[in-house]
Amino acid sequence: MDRALRQVVFINAAHTFTHYCLLILATAVLAMVTQERARFGSDYGPILALGTAMFVTYGLGALPMGWLAGRFGRRALMTAFFLGTGFFMAVAGMMDSPVSIGIALGLMGCFAAIYHPIGTAVLVEAAGDRVGRAMGINGVFGNLGVATAPIVTAFVAATLGWRWAFIIPGVACFAVGLLYMREPEFDAVKAGGGARPFPPIPRAIVRRAVLILLSIAAVSGLVFNAYTLLIPKLMEERLAGSPDLLPVVGLLAFLATICGGATQYTVGRMIDSRTLKRVFLPLGIAVVPGLIALSFLDGWAVLPVAGLVAACVFGQVTVNETMTARYVAPELRAKLYSIRFTIGFLGAAIASPLVGFLHEATGSLAVAMLVLAAVAGVTLVCALAFPDREEELRPELWARAPEFSAERPQPAE
Repeated sequence: MDRALRQVVFINAAHTFTHYCLLILATAVLAMVTQERARFGSDYGPILALGTAMFVTYGLGALPMGWLAGRFGRRALMTAFFLGTGFFMAVAGMMDSPVSIGIALGLMGCFAAIYHPIGTAVLVEAAGDRVGRAMGINGVFGNLGVATAPIVTAFVAATLGWRWAFIIPGVACFAVGLLYMREPEFDAVKAGGGARPFPPIPRAIVRRAVLILLSIAAVSGLVFNAYTLLIPKLMEERLAGSPDLLPVVGLLAFLATICGGATQYTVGRMIDSRTLKRVFLPLGIAVVPGLIALSFLDGWAVLPVAGLVAACVFGQVTVNETMTARYVAPELRAKLYSIRFTIGFLGAAIASPLVGFLHEATGSLAVAMLVLAAVAGVTLVCALAFPDREEELRPELWARAPEFSAERPQPAE
């Protein structure tokens, strides 16, 4: 296994740990209220709220990571990710009071914040010329963390106790960090990552791409987070007339997540042979009518439509990640990933209270789906406005781009 491939393996593992650690509490809380009721009480909401600091530090902590990487190096930060996330994940399982658990989870969020801006930048360089495929596979690993966290946490908490649901994955993450410490600083050129030199791109096109990318980050974060949160409730609400399906609501949500991950892999392979707009636009077009349809569909018809929307929403994530790789120079990627992920968090943070408020006010998810369709319409507009350039696939052609003539000063007559 060469150095570039080893980097990809470690980054994929980091993506799984990132999403896994953020979802442990959501399932462990069910065991905490029964196994240690005297210490934590019996109310679900207050214990779940212990994760608030974790999500805040996870989202806002991404912002300075690009600057820190420039100062200390990406290898140092990724090492800190594995060791810090694993250590405080395990510490959370050893705490005895709600406050101390909340503090441990908040510190874990600080280290988990390293992954997306830094890990994604490393992955792009290690992937060489097959960035789309690498992004797709990486997305599958992230969704593996999302999908397995509830199932594994429930099993471990039921058999060994809720504490071990934090300790075991924490130790595993820390152990991977010890292995990663043995890896030297990664340089794509020296390590044979295979990446071609990044070409100069006309500034007007880069500005257009970055502006659209940041706009997409704000709205797609809201749509992605809101939709993944409401899938189980949607299944319960719309399939209530089919009692035989109610026991498998959780399984359906799990399968939707896995299907979304599989879509990311497929989209990733398509990106390597097509321009981003030609992949992104069909996904954007399908999401809006799909969400509108889910506002009124009932019964069995909900399942295929919900699966289609999940596939498109997850597939858009891979496209968005690759936009930065194709239009932003390597030395600036970590900083832009930091900004983009923070903006995405701000949109995602609105998702839970928005869905909760709309459901409480209307008694169903119909209005919430229409609101998400309207927000997804902004993503569709961004997809329409995004550049469609063959130079993405043949970077050597950027040197002959007509936009360069407008940027170069004309000789005096």
